[in-house]
Amino acid sequence: MLKAYKYRIYPTQEQSILLAKSFGCVRWFYNFALNLTSETYKATGKGLSRNDIINLLPSLKKEYEWLTEPPSQCLQQVALDLSSAFLNFFEKRANYPNFKKKGQKQSIRFPQQIKLDGDYLTLPKLGKVYCKVSRLPEGKFKSVTVSLNPSGEYYAACLYDDGKDKPATLSEGKAIGVDMGINHYLVTSDGTKHGNPKYYRKYETKLAKKQKQFSRKQKGSSNRNKARRKVAKVHNKITRCREDFLHKLSRKLVDKNQVIVVENLAVKNIVKNSKLAKSISDAGWGQFCTMLKYKAERAGKTYIEVDRFFPSSKTCNNCLHQVNNLNLDIRSWQCPKCQTVHDRDINVALNIRDEGLRLLAGGHLAIASGQRVRPSKGTAFRGDVG
Repeated sequence: MLKAYKYRIYPTQEQSILLAKSFGCVRWFYNFALNLTSETYKATGKGLSRNDIINLLPSLKKEYEWLTEPPSQCLQQVALDLSSAFLNFFEKRANYPNFKKKGQKQSIRFPQQIKLDGDYLTLPKLGKVYCKVSRLPEGKFKSVTVSLNPSGEYYAACLYDDGKDKPATLSEGKAIGVDMGINHYLVTSDGTKHGNPKYYRKYETKLAKKQKQFSRKQKGSSNRNKARRKVAKVHNKITRCREDFLHKLSRKLVDKNQVIVVENLAVKNIVKNSKLAKSISDAGWGQFCTMLKYKAERAGKTYIEVDRFFPSSKTCNNCLHQVNNLNLDIRSWQCPKCQTVHDRDINVALNIRDEGLRLLAGGHLAIASGQRVRPSKGTAFRGDVG
């Protein structure tokens, strides 16, 4: 299996200058190749292949001598990245590739002549770069991606192949349903409620102060660039706190359960609600589900996503009776058929778990928790995000 280890690196001033040149050359060549591919497709109906883009380098290096300063491998990786971007676009996994900008995150990849020895990472033309290794990797070194974030910090993502096959997915064991929300970050089917730290709200005042200082600086001045970095550092702090919380929570769920069932929410549509958009974006539901999925796969656990239109909020988990209306401000309700009083979030998590077990069994006659999961025949389903 492939595993990536991300480390903070501290290049010297000379190494930082060479990295800056490499970032610029790679960015320029990517934009050049993207523009040429688009124009070629408009003119001929066919784009450029990976080899066509690589073959452009010799003539471009003669015309632009500064393209010879960065490692040649980094420029060749542009062809691979661009072809992957177009492949994701044609398979409808991403939008059409965009041009790279200087003010955004910069990155380059080294596929060869790399080595991690102790606290130093050896890279082509850069030599040894001090690297803060938090944990030792295992396996064969495949590649290194060096990135510079807007706050001015350098990171190296080291990709390793540990030589192990992905474990077989097993479904025997404890199953749990997960309902994600805002007041509570998530509620599980066993009744556990995890609080929402709301890191953006925590640093919102500090961020507004730094952004106000940034807006008052003269455009193009060094003071404006310093103020921009201060804003970026606050955003970086929020991101790292959120990622730390999501990693720990997803690891806890994967370690304690064999089958994990979540709801496939359309976050892009939900954030259109102007009153909840900031809180939903701060929660990072999509990132959390991604972490759950790959950690479950690596551990041989089962990860299931339930359709977002499954009426998990409006269905009684006890008798499967479905109510017509259930506003978001109603946090507990009583089933009119069996008189069972439900905590809205726990009931949703239970229904998500049972629906996931039904999908795992592969048929509507499957049972979970000793009962039929689907309502009786003829009952209509209505989409509801609890």
